[in-house]
Amino acid sequence: MTLVQHLEELRHRLLFCVAAVMVATAVAFVFHDAILALLLRPLPAQAGALEAMGAGHRIAVTGVGEAFAVVLKLSVAVGIALATPVWLHQLCAFVAPALRDRERHYAVPFTILGVVLFVAGLGVGFVTLRYPLNWLLTFSDRSFVEIITADNYFTFVAYFLLAFGLTFELPLVLTGLVVMGILSPDALRTHRASILIALWTASCFITPGADPYSPLILGVAFTVLFFVSAGLVRFVRPASAADQSRPAPAV
Repeated sequence: MTLVQHLEELRHRLLFCVAAVMVATAVAFVFHDAILALLLRPLPAQAGALEAMGAGHRIAVTGVGEAFAVVLKLSVAVGIALATPVWLHQLCAFVAPALRDRERHYAVPFTILGVVLFVAGLGVGFVTLRYPLNWLLTFSDRSFVEIITADNYFTFVAYFLLAFGLTFELPLVLTGLVVMGILSPDALRTHRASILIALWTASCFITPGADPYSPLILGVAFTVLFFVSAGLVRFVRPASAADQSRPAPAV
């Protein structure tokens, strides 16, 4: 294919991805009440003055169009997440001709594993979310009255869940470094204790708040993810070693 043909294929795949995101965004917008109710569950009942006035579990907005803007942004974020299998498939299909046989062999399983790990990170982050929220909202509550706005709350939730989702990609990153020959499997075994100590230390600084539950949950997750990484490395190491021993194909 010529350069123009590659660009034309890229344009078609991008348009297909945009269409998939738009459809998923429309579906999320239709069900935005259920999505909002789900994301508001970790918010403590005493966090807003509306609860005391009998308005139910709602959250404040400060502008005429802020409610619509928050729902629209939230729908787009959920739409991108729902369309992940589509745009990942399009990405793999576009780059597959440029990969070697070994790289193409691991491309699809690594993509599926990345999606599964990211979803698992979102789930663990959602379970953990209530603990830093409780601590942050009750910090010096005798001096401050918390009026939580929708934009502030959902921005905090989005970044918190995104951090957990990306953190759970640790096995994929380590295994990819081993497959590419950047990281040695022996280094993971030799420095196992130091790596685990560093991960547990990082778990104390990644999560906001000073509650004891968030670092504990993230530290346990880091430990499990590290041993999952070690298992994946042992699984791919024979194929990597065999490929590295072969002569490079002529270009």
